Amino acid sequence: MPGVRIRFGRAVCGDLAAGLRREWLVTNGLGGYASGTLAGPNTRRYHGLLVAALPAGRTVTVTGLVEWVTYDAGRYPLSAHEFADGTIHPDGYRHLEAFALDGMLPVWTFALADARLERRVWMEDGANTTYIRYHVVRATRPVDLELVPLVTCRDAHTLARAGGRPAIAPGLRAVDVRMHQEAPWVRLVASSGQFTARPDWYWRFWHREEAARGLDDQSDLFTPGAFTARLAPGEALTLICTTESLTYADGPSALDRARARQERIVARAESPDALTRQLALAADQFLVRCTPAGGAERGVIAGYHWFGVWGRDTMLALPGLALATRRPEDAAEVLRAFAAHVQGGLLPNRFSQCGNGASGYETADAALWYVLAVRAYREANGEGGLLRDLLPVLHGIMAHYELGTRFGIGADPADGLLRAGEPGVAVTWMDARVGGRVITPRIGKPVELNALWYNALRAMVELTAEAEPGAASRYAGAAARAHAAFRARFARPGLPYLADVVDGPDGDDMTLRPNQVLAVSLPYPLLDREHAAALLEVVGRRLLVTCGLRTLDPATPAYVGRYEGPPARRDEAYHQGTVWAWLAGPFAEARYRVTGDPDAARAVLEPFADHLTDAGLGTISEIMDGDAPHAPRGCIAQAWSVAEVLRAWRLISEVRP
Repeated sequence: MPGVRIRFGRAVCGDLAAGLRREWLVTNGLGGYASGTLAGPNTRRYHGLLVAALPAGRTVTVTGLVEWVTYDAGRYPLSAHEFADGTIHPDGYRHLEAFALDGMLPVWTFALADARLERRVWMEDGANTTYIRYHVVRATRPVDLELVPLVTCRDAHTLARAGGRPAIAPGLRAVDVRMHQEAPWVRLVASSGQFTARPDWYWRFWHREEAARGLDDQSDLFTPGAFTARLAPGEALTLICTTESLTYADGPSALDRARARQERIVARAESPDALTRQLALAADQFLVRCTPAGGAERGVIAGYHWFGVWGRDTMLALPGLALATRRPEDAAEVLRAFAAHVQGGLLPNRFSQCGNGASGYETADAALWYVLAVRAYREANGEGGLLRDLLPVLHGIMAHYELGTRFGIGADPADGLLRAGEPGVAVTWMDARVGGRVITPRIGKPVELNALWYNALRAMVELTAEAEPGAASRYAGAAARAHAAFRARFARPGLPYLADVVDGPDGDDMTLRPNQVLAVSLPYPLLDREHAAALLEVVGRRLLVTCGLRTLDPATPAYVGRYEGPPARRDEAYHQGTVWAWLAGPFAEARYRVTGDPDAARAVLEPFADHLTDAGLGTISEIMDGDAPHAPRGCIAQAWSVAEVLRAWRLISEVRP
């Protein structure tokens, strides 16, 4: 599979800390997934072999396996689990000779005396089904395999302890498990061998990442019994975990489908280099059908493991996820789907469940990103029915913003700039809260919100120029007014950077933050080249680090350099110095626009090639610590991180000298 070569040998595979730091993720196009650590132990409550996308939400069903191999009179573990007393048992990572990604599909190679056994994990696209395949690559005699599944049924955000009497229905090579009366049946079926019922509980698994986050960190798991099989050299066994109605395990065909799908994604993206090939595969993980039934609204998962579909994240990420990967029909579906949920000119901040209704509209920027996403679609695909159908929605958004809508969002008649916010509500992307306290309220006229407002006005001029010249003229007048006011209000004589918020409850906020970069990076810049160059110089010197921009100048007293600890402490750090990967995209684009130097712009993005081998393998994390060495934090796979790096890299790399 073409892509960035992500492969590790004994130096990483045999090092427990290194193996626990790195996580793999495969998805099913519905919002469900399988994920875990390279080494084996589930460090998060979100890890599991089958986290199904069900109507009630993501549900952890099969968390893992206890795997043993008997070969040439030796007994070898493949799996590894960590328990509350500090024990790691078994310790299969010690026998792990190599780990690699085949595209986004994880492959482990175990060395068992002179035998080599390969384990692969993947999911069926469009189904809550995970495959685990064991292939005896090399051996001089048969290999005996024992697989003990560990089953639960819980919301992905919770942990569960032992209780009740799970029901099991065993068969020759299969078993159905139902943890309680309200739970779905989960089927486990092997392609060969036999199943022996031995119902039992495993106690007090420990999840170290949950402990580090100050949350409950122990769980108990049920096993219905064991699958056993004898495999000759060259033979393979596939175990399926599913909530679907499957009766047999056709591993080779399923693997062929998964690999062929990856090849189609890469081929369609017309990726010119290894980085964009890998990011095209990573981007695919976020584009989902929003109901398990399939064929429903197309959406964007904001991040794995714990985010769902979010309005702002979707619109910011859509050009990178769908347009930079040459999937315009997916972009069109998402834009149409969200149009149906616009209320009062606002897009929903999130959906209560994927595809099951909008929830919360307290976002001032999502609708503006929506306007720019429609513009990006038109720029990439020309005229068509989509723009004609969506123009009334776009006019409605702009009218509500001009006249005023909820959460204090509306254009100020005095200067044409956009104001937003009210006490107790965070309406910009810096939206962290501790209890009822908003950490970065930014009430007033935030700089990036006004950069988006000006760009939305200019986009509407472009989108209505032919069909509605009168409307285009009105938008042009409003844009010119906003442009003049922006330069007058956000710039300060003698300062190379812009105010972060003007006209706030306590006056203007001159704190150095990265939001101002959008004034240079968006399609219609607000600054001349000289001022933009000065802004980028100070932002680059004080906020730019490996793989992103800090959210606050380290010289500021409120700066927090590490994102760690219990929830309240982490939320306080979220936008007070934490590095956000997505901001690297706008900064790199702005640098290219100002300097005309593609090499200097690419230098901002090149470290992400190394990041793909850390944290979430083959993808890009949500955030990093503000302090060196800038450890990855938050979600291991974030939609707008992948999208903005991919979009900016392609934009800059495709420039011809």
